[in-house]
Amino acid sequence: MESFLMKALQLIVSLALLVIIHEFGHYIIARSFGIKVEKFYLFFNPWFSIAKWHPKKKEPKLDKNGNPKASWRDTEYGIGWVPLGGYVKIAGMIDESMDKEQMARPAEPWEFRSKPAYQRLLVMLGGVIFNFVLAIIIYTGIAFYWGNKYVPLDKAYEGMEFAPEALAVGFRNGDIPLKADGEPLSSADNNFIYRMIDSKTVTVLRNHTDTVDIAIPENFVFKLQKDKGFMQFRVPVYVDKVVAGGAAAAAGMEEGDHIVVIDTVRTPGFTELTEALVRYAGKPVAVTVERNGRTMTMNATPSEGGKLGFQLKKITDVYPTVTERYTFFGSMPKGWEIGTSTLGTYVSSLKFVFTKDGAQSIGGFGAIGDMFPAKWSWYSFWQITAFLSVVLAFMNILPIPALDGGHVMFLLWEIVTRRKPSEKVLEYAQIAGMCFLLLLLVYANGNDLWRAVQGWLN
Repeated sequence: MESFLMKALQLIVSLALLVIIHEFGHYIIARSFGIKVEKFYLFFNPWFSIAKWHPKKKEPKLDKNGNPKASWRDTEYGIGWVPLGGYVKIAGMIDESMDKEQMARPAEPWEFRSKPAYQRLLVMLGGVIFNFVLAIIIYTGIAFYWGNKYVPLDKAYEGMEFAPEALAVGFRNGDIPLKADGEPLSSADNNFIYRMIDSKTVTVLRNHTDTVDIAIPENFVFKLQKDKGFMQFRVPVYVDKVVAGGAAAAAGMEEGDHIVVIDTVRTPGFTELTEALVRYAGKPVAVTVERNGRTMTMNATPSEGGKLGFQLKKITDVYPTVTERYTFFGSMPKGWEIGTSTLGTYVSSLKFVFTKDGAQSIGGFGAIGDMFPAKWSWYSFWQITAFLSVVLAFMNILPIPALDGGHVMFLLWEIVTRRKPSEKVLEYAQIAGMCFLLLLLVYANGNDLWRAVQGWLN
């Protein structure tokens, strides 16, 4: 329950930030063109709001034609009670509010519909632009503060551990990835795992001697969903801290011991160790360790749960790591590089959506929430928030009515043909788009619910 609440908290905070930035992009560009913004809300507020504020009105300034200028004081600022997004209500614009009464009146100079097409286009692009810029800023901040710390693939001498579906297509635990479709792989690349999954052939080093090519089946990514992963570093079993009163302490284990064999079972990683200890739970067993260049064997009795009573050393304490550090100005191109590559990877992955398996894989808020760790981590939080900002930017630019991209589509039509679509067409398109998005929302969250039910039943 605690982990669920922590994930939910991170999700709400992240989405709140992204929504505020997105809507602020629309707001600030609209205001720069003198367009009146009637409402600016975080979350939706049907029937009532959690909080709202309307600045005190002042005598409006006049433009060169003697008309009142729009002001930030015209806007009602608030927080709704439905945490599914947010919105700005721009005067004279056909949007989800469907304010037909306003649209029936003569256009005012400070309304959206009175402005040139290029200004309206920039207003609609504002949210997308601000979300993508936010992602670049976050990635830049991550590069500057944390740098890029990674374990080189060739230094991870015990190789990788693979999910069952990956083992089924030919990978073996201990393999070290070398190439994807002939292109060298590097763990410095944040997208190197996706490159492997999305390739046709992956080349690995096996047993530190043999080079093996593994064919990746079509739509392999969907076969990995039930495994919730593809591969991870196989970390050698080094003792960090020995728990007082545990089996490890009783056997004489010390910090820094490298456990290599349980009975006759080699333990190159924690998975093999766990399997062996469960097998010998409650029974005395020979444990072979390496200590200061010497090999020694001791007897230990794992608990009924298959535990010896020690903490593992972290991967970064076992394998040599490389940390790329960036200056303030040096982090900017790195942030741009990560942001653009993340966008490219995400766009590339969308091809899977248009398959049967892809449609079934679509997730809602539950799937997004599962991306966050069970414990708060600022590094993970900002990494995921930046990724979601890229996703939000791209999804909003799709030419679907009711999304920013739908408005952009009609505005581009107007610019090219010099003919403005009728308000009726825009209204019907808005209604159709809202219905489509509502159905998509129900479908995506329905998938989450179904997967949760299956998990409980299994």
